[in-house]
Amino acid sequence: MPTIFISAGEASGEHYGALLVEALQQRLAAAGQTARFLGMGGTRMEAAGLERVVHSEDMAVMGLTEVIRHLPRIYGEFRKLKRAIRERRPAVAVLIDFPEIHFRLAEEFYRLGIPVIFFVSPQLWAWKKHRIKLVQKHIDRMLVIFPFEEPFYREHGVQAEFVGHPLAELPLPTIGRAQFAVENGLNPEKTWIGLLPGSRPKEIRDTLAEILKAAHALTGDFEFVLPLASTLNAAQRDEVRQLVAAHGAGLTVRLVEDARATLFHARASVVASGTATVEAALIGNPFVVVYRVSALTFAIAKRVVKVDHVAMANLIAGKRVVPELIQDDFTAANIVQQMELLLPDGAPRQSMMQELKAIRERLESRPAGGGEEHPGAIGRVAAITLELLGTGAAAQIKKTAV
Repeated sequence: MPTIFISAGEASGEHYGALLVEALQQRLAAAGQTARFLGMGGTRMEAAGLERVVHSEDMAVMGLTEVIRHLPRIYGEFRKLKRAIRERRPAVAVLIDFPEIHFRLAEEFYRLGIPVIFFVSPQLWAWKKHRIKLVQKHIDRMLVIFPFEEPFYREHGVQAEFVGHPLAELPLPTIGRAQFAVENGLNPEKTWIGLLPGSRPKEIRDTLAEILKAAHALTGDFEFVLPLASTLNAAQRDEVRQLVAAHGAGLTVRLVEDARATLFHARASVVASGTATVEAALIGNPFVVVYRVSALTFAIAKRVVKVDHVAMANLIAGKRVVPELIQDDFTAANIVQQMELLLPDGAPRQSMMQELKAIRERLESRPAGGGEEHPGAIGRVAAITLELLGTGAAAQIKKTAV
């Protein structure tokens, strides 16, 4: 029985990883075959069938100074992954985003002669373009989720393919407002505002206090909904509760599990820069982007990042569609100013919603009818994984579909 290595280090990648394990199991079963799944992931990937060598929640840090502080632990977990790769010898590897670790793993796979798929491109087009040499040498297939990334890689001699964005293919949440209110202690008659301070503990510490300060300053009878990332462990979730208690006293702030339902039902949201901004854009929820890192990380980033926007929604649109409050601009007063434009009906709100609809259309990779010829992003990744695996399952599935 072959082993497939799948690794994800953050909440968004972990979600894609779980979907990929399920898609591979279905396709292998259709061909009368099976495989073992090994790697790094969160609880969703484990529930889907991944044997976790390393827990992704133990690896999720961001920024130069943050990584330095956690180097001993990160290095220890990295060695566990390398040891498992050498001992188990998977037939193919799928590395999802998280380049800080995955580029190093790709080098190990290359030494062992194991083909590597990289799914969800690191933002080399924005900075660290010198890393393209690592991709050229160690990555067999680069599968990207934003359309402008494919030509960038192909121009550099990398076999790249735009497979579509997995989130663009998800149906809108089906849970009704009344049920969501009952399950999470909310009043369905009140206006809800989504608060998404990030998926990593350090991000949350850097953003949540200022977001809650803005929540206090907003004029209106609001309830605030704060989704918890699946990659947060019990201690990290307790820390979020403590931050809410310390900075959100007097506010109704509900901690929930479903970020997409939050974005679907919220009137507008404050979202930390990252995958959640793409989720908000695809669902069509008007939002403000915020972010803050250490002064050293920001100073270095200013010198090397070569893009006009930070928020992915703005990069896809090629213009400023959603407001970006980054570093010194990330203040409670600025959040309030922007949110007060988006909460009431009017031109700013309607204009943003139209722009977000256009972004969703750009990220869809298949006709509305779907079909095996256009299996969607996860389906395409699964098919390519099976091609490189060499089990013949992809060919068998194609025959049965005809």
